Amino acid sequence: MKKTIITGKKIITSQGLVNGYVEVDDGKIAGVHIGVCPNFKDAKLIEAGDLFVSPGFIDIHTHGAGGHDFMDGSVECILGAARKHLEHGTTTIVPTTLTSTLEELFQTIDNFKTAQMQIKNGPYLLGLHLEGPYFSMEQRGAQDPQYIKNPNRDEYKKILEYADRAVVRWSVAVELDGALEMGDYLKEKGIVASIGHSDAEYYQVTEAFKHGYSLLTHFYSAMSTIVRKGGFRHLGVVESGYIIDDMDVEIIADGCHLPTELLQMICKLKGCDRIALVTDSMRGAGMPDGESILGSLKNGQPVIIEDGVAKLVNRSAFAGSVATADRLIRVMYKNAKVDICSTVKMMSQNPARIMNIQDHKGSIAPGMDADIVLFDDNITIKKVIFAGVEVF
Repeated sequence: MKKTIITGKKIITSQGLVNGYVEVDDGKIAGVHIGVCPNFKDAKLIEAGDLFVSPGFIDIHTHGAGGHDFMDGSVECILGAARKHLEHGTTTIVPTTLTSTLEELFQTIDNFKTAQMQIKNGPYLLGLHLEGPYFSMEQRGAQDPQYIKNPNRDEYKKILEYADRAVVRWSVAVELDGALEMGDYLKEKGIVASIGHSDAEYYQVTEAFKHGYSLLTHFYSAMSTIVRKGGFRHLGVVESGYIIDDMDVEIIADGCHLPTELLQMICKLKGCDRIALVTDSMRGAGMPDGESILGSLKNGQPVIIEDGVAKLVNRSAFAGSVATADRLIRVMYKNAKVDICSTVKMMSQNPARIMNIQDHKGSIAPGMDADIVLFDDNITIKKVIFAGVEVF
């Protein structure tokens, strides 16, 4: 593979913005240098100029895009959704399921494994995130109630044995019977255990943290907050996320699910080092406004996409995000006024650490995979490079 040199005034690194050049060789970043680029004979030169040169985005929670849902039942839908996200700068992706029948889940696992083998030129399909079915009925959100249940050891062991390392993350309501034991099992298997769609109180979250639960699924959405019982206040999952310093949180920063002021508060109180930006997008991401379907084509429900978000047909509530990663960056940078390096870190380096792939993904640094995105100050994607190859 021909060596590539990317020059630019705004290279986003862990140490801040660098004016210099990035050396790419054989799909890896060979060096990051400050100053004027020398003449590399026979190298491909990409001049970024005033564009930002960023690590590729990592989305660890998405259900689809481009008119496809990851549970639609075909390999083509998984590839189609993944490629739509790639156009918007996402070079590593964790497709996410909804509560469903075991048959539908196993089919999704089969299709995902095939997609992993077939996909070329990105994005990297890291693994599946199972969102459910072990959830609180009170905090189920858009999850289908007919499939919600308590953790069953025989069942989740069967699922993971069938998946054969294809599952990298699982969201669970930790107050349910059997959830703590499940957390121990997930940790033993190297699977990220996340708290989601949960009605837990603070003492239950702190105990779950000891049993391997290290992440909060879509912070503020479908989770308990402070309530009064008999005059006494009881903290919920939201407050627990702030109190437990080493607990990571993911946020849907689409500008709709969480208002700008709340995004600013989360960054101020939690700190940008412990936040991952996620799209949690449904099939409408990257698509025009109009009618759509939340969930799979077979079992999903009709929704309306308008005002930058999916809504129930009667418009009484949101029905899912239609964001792509570049939009999340734009909202945090332009609206919430978070500096560009911290914003990009929440969409690259932090999710890489959470998913334990920080040794080769998420940063522009020597030895890392050459997944690189170029975008302007309005966060319009100009170029996507995957494993050293220009793909968009």
